[in-house]
Amino acid sequence: MKKVKTALILSVFFALAACVTINVYFPAAAAERAAGQFVDDVLGKPNEEGSLFNPHDTPVAIMLMAANGLLDFIVPSAQAQQAEIEINTPQINAIKARMAGRQRTTLNPLFDAGAIGFTSDGFVSIRDRSAVSLGERRNLESAVADENRDRRAVYREIAVANGHPEWEQEIQETFAREWVRNARSGWYYQEAGGAWRQK
Repeated sequence: MKKVKTALILSVFFALAACVTINVYFPAAAAERAAGQFVDDVLGKPNEEGSLFNPHDTPVAIMLMAANGLLDFIVPSAQAQQAEIEINTPQINAIKARMAGRQRTTLNPLFDAGAIGFTSDGFVSIRDRSAVSLGERRNLESAVADENRDRRAVYREIAVANGHPEWEQEIQETFAREWVRNARSGWYYQEAGGAWRQK
């Protein structure tokens, strides 16, 4: 009888643990909205020319949305527990203000010249030092270092502000896609394999 009770208690414990695991998930759609808003605030209005996504991929997007709706129907608790990603804290806003100021004054001309580009992991990298004069190269390196320091800090801060430090990598990956999606025509971005492409 004692073994049966122990087995029953363990079964209930593992069932509850499984429920907690199911309900605490990374809210990808909310993260994409939050990243889009943040990136738009830093870069300014996205270019109307479009994005990196092929318009012929629309049926795939519709299928993904339908699958997401089906999952919400099957697991209604996931919808109930869906979190919004908080990006409006004093720390995050201070980082965003620094990034927006740097973008307007320093980074936009460097992107326009092709000297720098967006990396596939959510950062900025020097692509072509020769695109700027010798005198500007020291500023180029410090601007990229400052920008990457702020990007690293904001990915971490968003994860912490939302009570899930373990989401930092997923937040960074979401932002990486949004930086490229919102890049202006003519700016460079890096593909996953490391090759540079011009938008």
